Amino acid sequence: MSFPLLTATAALPAIGAIATAAVPAAQRTVAKWVALFFSLGTLVLAGIVFARFEPGGDRYQLTESKAWIADFGVRYELGVDGIGVALLGLTALLIPFVIVAGWHDADPLETKSSRWRPTQGFFALILMVEAMVILSFLATDVFLFYILFEAMLIPMYFLIGGFGDRAHAGSDENAAKQRSYAAVKFLLYNLAGGLIMLAAVIGLYVVAGSFSLSEIAAARADGTLEMATSTERWLFLGFFLAFAIKAPLWPLHTWLPNAMGEATAPVAVLITAIVDKVGTFAMLRFCLGLFPEASKWATPVVIALALVSIVYGALLAVGQRDIKRLIAYASISHFGFIILGIFAMTSQGQSGATLYMVNHGISTAALLLVAGFLITRRGSRLIADYGGVQKVAPVLAGTFLIGGLATLSLPGLAPFVSEFLVLVGTFSAYPVAGIIATSGIVLAAVYVLVLYQRTMTGPVNESVRTMPDLKARELVVAVPLIALLLFLGVFPKPLTEVVNPAVKHTMSDVQKKDPQPEVEAAK
Repeated sequence: MSFPLLTATAALPAIGAIATAAVPAAQRTVAKWVALFFSLGTLVLAGIVFARFEPGGDRYQLTESKAWIADFGVRYELGVDGIGVALLGLTALLIPFVIVAGWHDADPLETKSSRWRPTQGFFALILMVEAMVILSFLATDVFLFYILFEAMLIPMYFLIGGFGDRAHAGSDENAAKQRSYAAVKFLLYNLAGGLIMLAAVIGLYVVAGSFSLSEIAAARADGTLEMATSTERWLFLGFFLAFAIKAPLWPLHTWLPNAMGEATAPVAVLITAIVDKVGTFAMLRFCLGLFPEASKWATPVVIALALVSIVYGALLAVGQRDIKRLIAYASISHFGFIILGIFAMTSQGQSGATLYMVNHGISTAALLLVAGFLITRRGSRLIADYGGVQKVAPVLAGTFLIGGLATLSLPGLAPFVSEFLVLVGTFSAYPVAGIIATSGIVLAAVYVLVLYQRTMTGPVNESVRTMPDLKARELVVAVPLIALLLFLGVFPKPLTEVVNPAVKHTMSDVQKKDPQPEVEAAK
């Protein structure tokens, strides 16, 4: 029997969560190192999966299948395709940086009004989220995916509600209420979408008689599975709504700014750079894969919503006074680009959307974590409380600038390639939508450069005059992420050669071909 590599990759962080939680309460530093050790071990296993994946091979590779709930046809089925392996790599890569960046975020606070902050629990919850997200990218059984899709809400709820931003350290009860509100709103929105999805999952089983993606695909191919048009559309809507909330897509986005604003910077990275990618990934794997005709039917509306997300998110980012909420609204705009690329139904658009998921994760992690270091030093998220930081902390300002330039997709940095492909793919199929989407690029330049100008340039604000520059631990976080942004910006081939064959399978599912350019005949 071959070694279950995919199961081991997902199980290692779960085991690490248990081991971290079991460390004695007084041994907080030991707990941190245990969590980091298991996250690095997971990264090694993810690297092995990436190395063993053959881009030109079968659609799902390294597959595992075991009976789970046999009476209901539920199986423990795992398999990785090109899109899944790219996002698996992203998740495994970012978690060690999240842990190192949050090294002191759960330490007890020396204030009378603060509550005891369980360090072990903080890092154990991060590892548990990693395990569930990884399994979500690997699951090829719809019911198994649904269980993971919902279960990851529990540790995320406690991370948001139980571990507040350091800007609120020692603050009054109002800060605790804001954290609780953000956590409950996150939970209620996603649970509501999950319950609707559950009805669709049950409906799919009634129609298809199976939860297995491979069995459903085979039944479609041999003609034994035929869905009525109305049935397919209702099922599609049930799945899509849950994924649109997770993504998040306008107008289902309102939980994200609250959650990111009140969470610590590492947890905010966990939300938008990792967990939210499950929603956009699932649109490709489940919406387009299971309901191709309904996906094409819904395309005009989804593209319109994606365009609203792009422009609306960028406009609100321009007007923000809170650093983290600005990044949150910028992420809403970026997710609009990802969803636009998916539903443009072109190979360039979908390849760009997948690359965008990875590159957005890296760039947002770089910007958010450096912003977290900045906020921790000053104790405030308000842009107006800064000014002239580059004169007292030039390395911090420089890394913040590069993260911001990556966020606005500057050529030479990784997000540019993905945004360019999304726009090219969209313009070839929907020229008007492509033109509207480009406004998001202009607005991104506005909110990023204005943010940098107000916080880093100008006269030195008295409150930041003694601000220290980045320390060794913080450089360990910022420098590799920036190096990766530069590397993938000039050499994206390691990702594109893995992603492109998977996109061809998705295009085949929806029976779409790239539009051919119109060339006038020579006179």
